[in-house]
Amino acid sequence: MERRCRVTGSFLGSIMKKAEKTPEYFLGKSREEHTGKGEKVMDRSPESLKEMVKGWIEDFVAEAGREGENIWGKPLVGFAKEDHPYIQSLKQIIGPDHQLPKEVMPQAETVIAYYVPFLPWVAQSNQQLICEEAGKPAFALASAGWALAYERTNAMMGQLNQVLIKRLKERGFQGAVSPQTAFFDREKLISNWSHRHFAYAAGLGTFGLNHMLISRSGCCGRYGSLVTDLPVQGDPMIKEPWCLYQKNGSCGVCVSHCLSGALTRKGYDRTRCYAVLRKNAAVYDQFGSSYETEEENDPEFGGSEVCGKCVTGLPCSFTRP
Repeated sequence: MERRCRVTGSFLGSIMKKAEKTPEYFLGKSREEHTGKGEKVMDRSPESLKEMVKGWIEDFVAEAGREGENIWGKPLVGFAKEDHPYIQSLKQIIGPDHQLPKEVMPQAETVIAYYVPFLPWVAQSNQQLICEEAGKPAFALASAGWALAYERTNAMMGQLNQVLIKRLKERGFQGAVSPQTAFFDREKLISNWSHRHFAYAAGLGTFGLNHMLISRSGCCGRYGSLVTDLPVQGDPMIKEPWCLYQKNGSCGVCVSHCLSGALTRKGYDRTRCYAVLRKNAAVYDQFGSSYETEEENDPEFGGSEVCGKCVTGLPCSFTRP
């Protein structure tokens, strides 16, 4: 069974209205030069194109943070070529149904990946809240602030991708989001478009013991991506692990935070992890849900499927160790 991701975000409505009314609202750091006739000409050098996209993403997240209480830090942005050997091996790494960039957009040349870190106070809100039921194992309940941050961020990223596609089109390029980002296989418990794996290929970080991607700004946040025909160079992948446990066995704090036993030093049990997500979703149904089934308001699969204990309170939560 699959679940559909419904991106909502009425709190971003005013941002989108500003973008529609002001053509250069999200121009960001793009470099433009004037011709002798006073017309603006975009600098199309590969590095300038990359800086342009980075500026758009940074500006959008900053503006979104001014709508209500801010929960986001400065985003990181990376680029990967669609024919990168690692990307081409994702069907073997994740599964045969995992999409590749050219399956999303035939003319795709590049994957834009980005990471939006949460601010520390969001993580601090997600302290160990032990939930106990008679005859059942205890589990660590996520905080309401964490659940809301998760839903707000998914909504913001959906809007961000649409702005990026629009801005690229205005400058003669194409962009697209994989439709597989809208689905989650409930039997295999995997997504057929892994933002984290594309971000790894784009040099944004390395995978840790917690199976999260540790970036220069840590792993306590959310990743997003889209494909484009933008002709830029890919960023180098990071080969040396940033996870302290993988580096020298000196950490493993993330394992101690996982009361369900889904995460151990020997591996990761997706079924146990997902059971915790569903327990939290049963508690936090007031913020909507990024993931809905085809059936409207299905009580079995509604709510915020969150936890976040394996990314908070770690040496790698907000920085590269």
